[in-house]
Amino acid sequence: MQADLIIVGAGMVGSTLALALQDTGLTIKLVDGGPLEVQPFKPSDSFEPRVSALSAASQRILQRVGAWQGIVSRRASPYLDMHVWDGSGTGHIDFSAAAVHADVLGHIVENRVVQDALLEALKSRGSVELKGNARLEQLQQNDNGWTLTMDDGQQLSAGLIVAADGANSTVRQLAGCETREWDYLHHAIVTSVRCVESNQQAAWQRFTDEGPLAFLPLQREGDTHWCSIVWSVTEAEAQRLMALDDDAFCQALGRAFEYRLGEIVEADPRLCIPLRQRHAKRYVQPGLALIGDAAHTIHPLAGQGVNLGLLDAAVLAEVIQGAVSRGVRLGDPRVLGRFERRRMPHNLAMMAAMEGFERLFQADPLPLRWLRNAGLKGVQALPAAKALFVRQALGLSGDMPELARL
Repeated sequence: MQADLIIVGAGMVGSTLALALQDTGLTIKLVDGGPLEVQPFKPSDSFEPRVSALSAASQRILQRVGAWQGIVSRRASPYLDMHVWDGSGTGHIDFSAAAVHADVLGHIVENRVVQDALLEALKSRGSVELKGNARLEQLQQNDNGWTLTMDDGQQLSAGLIVAADGANSTVRQLAGCETREWDYLHHAIVTSVRCVESNQQAAWQRFTDEGPLAFLPLQREGDTHWCSIVWSVTEAEAQRLMALDDDAFCQALGRAFEYRLGEIVEADPRLCIPLRQRHAKRYVQPGLALIGDAAHTIHPLAGQGVNLGLLDAAVLAEVIQGAVSRGVRLGDPRVLGRFERRRMPHNLAMMAAMEGFERLFQADPLPLRWLRNAGLKGVQALPAAKALFVRQALGLSGDMPELARL
């Protein structure tokens, strides 16, 4: 079966790319190993453990591809402020949407909610062919692009293949794309918890000696006492915390968070995820492009992973639309090179910043502890510097694709 474009991976990033290209007249196939079914949703449903902190730029992208209304009709939790502090010192910094005349800093949304809203939009339009329960087994390059052999024996061919199949991308591995990667020697414990006090529609992050701990605001049927937590700790500490019963875990979590929102009174089932940074040496080959986690994974320190992936999708869509309008072959290296040149520097800069923060706040020597506390205090005293940081995080500055611009 022949197509103009095959997107492998119907997660948040791959589905966004498919929606962004649905009106181009291209024959697009979106394939995934999962069933690609929209799950029933009730406002009283328990929270999914995996969430994303969607920036304003990501919100604009999702609005313009027709998925945002499906998200907010299910469940999305806006946050207006962010509080960050050093648990081993006195440094702290506070960010506010009001400082840059924005309504919110972002929204905390369960990944499943985003995914279902995207699938719903794809199914309602019907211009992209969805192929679920299809796992890639072989990938072969030919004169006209690539041929994919699926686990059911079916062969699919296209002039351009986009890998959006996650951190352990099968496409990346079969295509021989090299990566640079290293283990953080930390694991992230993620779950949802209920606190005595309201989350105040704020994101909270404490840097501990073990690793960063984030409380991200959630709300369910008007209840603002819930938070999604991402707790980065060493592997040994992760094993100890995962072995605790719920009461003991809530007590340990409350102590680590300095009871900023009072006692932790309830916790959902926990997930433990090894943390590894990975970056492809190249995002493109002739007729092939990597986006999202298939191209780069980042420490969850600032919740930027999915935002980087959505920007990848928006830029690649823009590049492909340009090629279509000029009648240029989609898989042409010159076309795909434009995507790589726009996205790789931005992603590398964000990864380097997060790596620097992670190393600085894990540092034990007294001079470095003094430096990070002085740095936090210094930025806290400079409203202009904080506003610049917030504008960058919101996607109000920098090289933004059309889908993400104000």
